[in-house]
Amino acid sequence: GMGREVALEELARMMLRLQNLGCHNINFVTPTPWVPQIVRALSIAQEKGLNIPLVYNCGGYEAIETLRLLDGIVDIYMPDIKYADNEYAEKYSSAPKYWDIMRPGLKEMHSQVGDLVVENGIAKKGLLIRHLVLPNNIAGSKKCFEFIS
Repeated sequence: GMGREVALEELARMMLRLQNLGCHNINFVTPTPWVPQIVRALSIAQEKGLNIPLVYNCGGYEAIETLRLLDGIVDIYMPDIKYADNEYAEKYSSAPKYWDIMRPGLKEMHSQVGDLVVENGIAKKGLLIRHLVLPNNIAGSKKCFEFIS
């Protein structure tokens, strides 16, 4: 992508600046490869007063071990549920065993943050799941919704 490397202290300053500008949360998009660095930068930022919710915005295809590193750190998990069929997930997204990996991951996320809590129209804590409905039932939406419920 078009990103650039930043030191942990700079990332912490960026988060604090966003909070000072009035942002409602810090939203980490597709953060999985950088979890160790994010956790260290968050520690620095929180020591300096960061107190807005932290959002882990991901594709839902997360290892339990990674999620456990975030227990007590993330306030809102915002994963996708893309497919209910492992074959479609592998064919269209190169994600083998997607359904088998995604479900325990979402359960772990929910065990950490619980149901979504919204105050004055703003999410404060919890699990917020996105689902993309695809043509010809490729996503297996009914099965996805049954799992969520």
